Amino acid sequence: MAGVFDQIVGRQQADEVSEEQSPPEGKDSSHSMAEEGLAGTDGENSARTDVKLREVAQELLRMGLLEESLRPHLYRTALASMERLNATLEPLDLIARADEIRGLVFLAVRHEDGDVFQDEWSHPLVRKQRLNMEQTLLVAILRQHFIAYEQDAGTGAGDAMVAVDELIPHMQVYLGESGSEARERTRMLQLLDQLKGHGLVSAPDSHERVVIRPMIAHLANPENLTALLYELKARVAAESSDRQDSDKEGMP
Repeated sequence: MAGVFDQIVGRQQADEVSEEQSPPEGKDSSHSMAEEGLAGTDGENSARTDVKLREVAQELLRMGLLEESLRPHLYRTALASMERLNATLEPLDLIARADEIRGLVFLAVRHEDGDVFQDEWSHPLVRKQRLNMEQTLLVAILRQHFIAYEQDAGTGAGDAMVAVDELIPHMQVYLGESGSEARERTRMLQLLDQLKGHGLVSAPDSHERVVIRPMIAHLANPENLTALLYELKARVAAESSDRQDSDKEGMP
């Protein structure tokens, strides 16, 4: 026959077993809420754009272009998913255009009938960056070199290179000589560094040569650049003529 002590110990053990078998208070409800939360997360993830396509769209919005030679994986993803990419960009009134010959995908402002934007610069996501006269002149010169290179090597041929020393005389034709070779070289390197930020040239290599990027073929209107060159040539010729007339007047 069990004593009083045995009865008390047996009752405590039964209570402990009962506590172990029964779930803690609120466990079922919290577990249910966790499952609902996971289900909601899965629903959000399923509605999101594919991660590779998001990377392409983000890189295009960050840089404005994708080059096959620099970002081959993103470039191939953009080409393979161009329709979906443009569907992603459509609410922003932007469109991705491809130049497969030159290995280039770049952003442009989407224009449609009844478009509220008058021009590209009125788009809220487009940052207007004006080039000064020297920068614009160098763009025109670089574009001439790029087109001449493609005419010789074929459209889409990569590595259109030009030496810094080769660019300086072209600039002097329009801007004149400063009288200091070091100053001319410093000015050219500064201008090239500024254009590098626009994706138009690479950084100079060890031989002070830069690669002209294919985006330069789409950046500027050829007619406007040609008109600029003619205007600068006419200005230089007029200034030279004025100096010659002034020298003649000063002669005895």
